[in-house]
Amino acid sequence: MGRIVSIGECMGELSETGTPGTLGMGFAGDTLNTAYYLRQSLGSDWQVDYVSAVGTDGLSGRMVEFLNGEGIGTDHIRRLADKTIGLYHITLKDGERSFTYWRNDSAARQLASDPATLARALEGADLAYWSGITLAILPNQDRIALIEALSQFAGRGGTVVFDPNLRPRLWDNPETMRGWIHRAAAISDLCLPSFEDEATWFGDRDPAATVRRYIGEGARRVIVKNGAAEVTYQGADGAMTTLPIPPAEQVVDTTAAGDSFNAGYLAAELCGASTSDAIKAGARLASRVIGARGALVANVATTL
Repeated sequence: MGRIVSIGECMGELSETGTPGTLGMGFAGDTLNTAYYLRQSLGSDWQVDYVSAVGTDGLSGRMVEFLNGEGIGTDHIRRLADKTIGLYHITLKDGERSFTYWRNDSAARQLASDPATLARALEGADLAYWSGITLAILPNQDRIALIEALSQFAGRGGTVVFDPNLRPRLWDNPETMRGWIHRAAAISDLCLPSFEDEATWFGDRDPAATVRRYIGEGARRVIVKNGAAEVTYQGADGAMTTLPIPPAEQVVDTTAAGDSFNAGYLAAELCGASTSDAIKAGARLASRVIGARGALVANVATTL
């Protein structure tokens, strides 16, 4: 059996149902979305655990029950009596989404405040997945603790996978964001950035520039997502390649497009697929996800 840990914040998701005045309630969050689709995509010989912190209130309990029901391990989710989970609301226009958040006192902001608990969560894992949002919600001392824990995990032979997922609203300023993203990339085996964000906040001229920058920061491999355009990647052999992906049949809601791509890619690679075939698997899964409403869509992944 292999084991994956996904580290970050799961939130309550309020989304439009198509009926005026009625919202649907679910649970989502960037690293949780990837864990969810990894669980759909991988067989029972893989364990997928979520590492976070929640409260002891009813809403937090519902979230943990949901994860358990989806087959995602919750043994490494801390329960904090004076906290709860964050919430966000999605507004859709022409398939594109905007968000309103309520997360300032989210328990997940303390997910790395206990180094011993974090070390136990990583013990025995094969792959650790995290994101720039995971880093952004933490205080500085916990960012350092998380990076150190993942660096030690990588030193023991674990694979660290990082999606920069740039969200400047979560940071004090863009310079701080860029500095921490650099530090995260330096300890990661694989980085999965999105070109639109990288061009906006790092000034990259093209996806190739994004690849070169992350490789220069210490990442061994980089795969740059670019919406419906070509994926650009470079592996440990130093060769850079672009790969076209088929267009989505229908775009209903682009929420979790990148998160599901990451899951489809990783699941295929973990099952022995080549990089190009894994990229195609990621694109296929993302295409199915954006054809439905919400971040988490049931039964869209095929077990590999």
